[in-house]
Amino acid sequence: MQVHDVDLRLLRIFVTIVECGGLSAAESRLNIGRSTISAHLSDLEIRLGLTLCKRGRSGFELTEPGRITYQASLELLQQCEAFASTVAGSKNKLSGRVSIAIIDTLVNDPRCGVAQAIAALKQKSDSIQFDIYVCEAREVETAVANGRSLLGIGVSRHHIRGLDYTPLHNETNYLYCATGHPLFDCHEQDINKLLARAEMITSNYLRDKERRNDNLNYQNNATAYHDEGIAHLILSGKFIGYLPEHYASQWVDKGRFKAILPQQYCYQIPVVLITSKNHANTPLAQAMIEQIKRCHLLEN
Repeated sequence: MQVHDVDLRLLRIFVTIVECGGLSAAESRLNIGRSTISAHLSDLEIRLGLTLCKRGRSGFELTEPGRITYQASLELLQQCEAFASTVAGSKNKLSGRVSIAIIDTLVNDPRCGVAQAIAALKQKSDSIQFDIYVCEAREVETAVANGRSLLGIGVSRHHIRGLDYTPLHNETNYLYCATGHPLFDCHEQDINKLLARAEMITSNYLRDKERRNDNLNYQNNATAYHDEGIAHLILSGKFIGYLPEHYASQWVDKGRFKAILPQQYCYQIPVVLITSKNHANTPLAQAMIEQIKRCHLLEN
């Protein structure tokens, strides 16, 4: 089939639906109603002659043709953006879409130079569209690997083949409790006894038990996937958990959080810039990567 502008628009909508996990979840991202999204998806299925997904009470699920179409759409849209960026670059003008996948709470870290990099690039050209996706650490790498995001900023323990990892700075994490928890106002001689009974938050974030190697008793009573979820659980006064120092400081300063034996329960994780060996060679990509590196160097 010949690909027209309307097809590209429908494919972008389809990709967003898949990334959001369904039509309802895609409403806020696309800023259009579910009925309109459904109509666009139906139009695309008619144009392609394929059933792309199953949708209904049982939930959203891609068909095999839908999965293949999704992967092909990612490649096509990426090639279109690379073409536009390259042509604009030949005119010495930066243009196109900069999509960034980033872990949560980095905005609290004064060493994070993302905002400065965006400002510097925006100063060079008004023809750049910025998309930022805040997601779990593993999703950052996946987004860069499959071409959904131009670059990622996050943490990684096991590097994925085909991706480049540039260290930006180290993130320090401490073990915290909140007011109301027995550990908050306990005597020093009672800390180890209370720690043995404390309920520890299990995080599916990279900051896991293997990384910490702290020999604490991890129970299955509380799980969080992002720092904000960990903070909610700690604030309840019923659980203890690790958080980045730059994020927890807002509660520490108010006297609501306390680091538990910070000399002992402390570890560092390198925050890295993640780029693809295959997708980072356009003028726009190179400009953004250069600005990210430069701004983080200045901040540190």
